Amino acid sequence: MRFIRAWITPLIALFIAFAIGAILMITQGSDPVKAYQSLFTTAFSTQEGLAKTFGKATPLAISGLAVVIGLRAGLFNIGAQGQLISGALAAAWAGYAITGLPMIAHVPLCLLIGGFFGSIVGYIAGALKAYRGIHEVITTIMLNSIVLQLAEYLSNGPLKEEGSIIARTPEVLDTAKIGSVAGLPIGFFLSGLLALGVWWIFKKTTTGFRFETVGKNKNAAWYAGIAVKRNTVFAMVACGALAGFGGAVETLGVVGKFEPAFNQGLGFDGITIALLARANPLAVIPGAILFGGMRGAGPTMQFSAGVSPEIIDLILAIVLFFVTAPIISRILKLKNDTTTQVTSGWGSN
Repeated sequence: MRFIRAWITPLIALFIAFAIGAILMITQGSDPVKAYQSLFTTAFSTQEGLAKTFGKATPLAISGLAVVIGLRAGLFNIGAQGQLISGALAAAWAGYAITGLPMIAHVPLCLLIGGFFGSIVGYIAGALKAYRGIHEVITTIMLNSIVLQLAEYLSNGPLKEEGSIIARTPEVLDTAKIGSVAGLPIGFFLSGLLALGVWWIFKKTTTGFRFETVGKNKNAAWYAGIAVKRNTVFAMVACGALAGFGGAVETLGVVGKFEPAFNQGLGFDGITIALLARANPLAVIPGAILFGGMRGAGPTMQFSAGVSPEIIDLILAIVLFFVTAPIISRILKLKNDTTTQVTSGWGSN
């Protein structure tokens, strides 16, 4: 019953979002059945569609996992976007500037560099939270803006591709590119392994236990001998490293270079996915696939059913609202231990 209850709110949120989307399509004079049929057929019924869906889902899943770690540790990591961008830019630089390495060494090095730079952004927010008491929502929002502006400057200045009229870095070398298996991006399989790894950490290790204990009750954690400040910083570093890794995968496996416009919104969609998954690492993957399919096949709705492309953003926003709104839990009379919280530990299934 607890497992069923944990899934009720996300499923109802999706149903309500699609229903409201259908009503809005009708007011536009469009056929919602045709629109949704086109959306899901394009995203999931062909090899090309699945490849695009999984490619879109990969950074969403990894950034969602970055948010999940924070939620389980009692931290609301709004900064996944900035952490992802820093990792994407760092991996792009490593991908074209470091030469002479075989693929088996170049790709892991680029991914590690991306994760490292993402962890630096996470460390700043974690340290300010632990040692200065500054709320992570404030610091991560500000860091998002700082990182974005810095990335814009670098990709339009010192790291800009020679001869390009837009802000972007040179293309990464072939030895740094992440390929595909059976037409599906390798990055997606990496995201699945990461989800299993995060689940295992929280289920089987003392590190995960300490994170969740700090998230649920800092005073009890301190009384039990857990270093609260150190674990707060460590959790934010892990969040940043995962998000930066996701940005690196996006650069090396999808875009092939860093271009600011291609990374917009990925970190914020990761927040929605983490909330939809109820902070369950394994549930992040199906959520990312759904969102990736909607993002990848969204333009098809515009051409096949005459639906405004902004309808996808609206549906995702409605999902986020209803997943976090306590009204659903009150309507369903769920127990307190299944209600959504974003500033304390989750302890999800």
